[in-house]
Amino acid sequence: MEHLTQTRRRIIAAALTLSTLTAVAMDGSQPAVARESRIRRSFCRHDWRDGKRQVKRLIRCSVRRWHVPGGARKAITVARKESGFRPRAYNPAGYKGIYQQSSRYWPRRARTYGFPDWSAFNGRANIMVSIQMVHRGGWGPWSTA
Repeated sequence: MEHLTQTRRRIIAAALTLSTLTAVAMDGSQPAVARESRIRRSFCRHDWRDGKRQVKRLIRCSVRRWHVPGGARKAITVARKESGFRPRAYNPAGYKGIYQQSSRYWPRRARTYGFPDWSAFNGRANIMVSIQMVHRGGWGPWSTA
């Protein structure tokens, strides 16, 4: 029974990876392009590409800078529900990244919050833009909040 559960998890993970790669290819955006940002590189130096633990550390660091309702605990819960902390998470309805930012609104949001021309698949940009949005306006855009 446990072996069957592990097999199911592997199949689901493979399917999600394939759908993400397909979405990235269809979308045409680069998942982790690092361009200049108005946010200093020395701020929150955690490398989101090193896994969930680092993604969570980056979220906590961002919340220390831009306080949000519910604090880091709430921010981590929302990220878990939205993407499972996967920077390349993609929803066919057009939502991308850790906080499932809308493809339609991402370019403007990224510019507004200091990450012009960055991909929503870039974990650093997605987290910091999302946390700044919540700092300014609350968790309203996230139905899982």
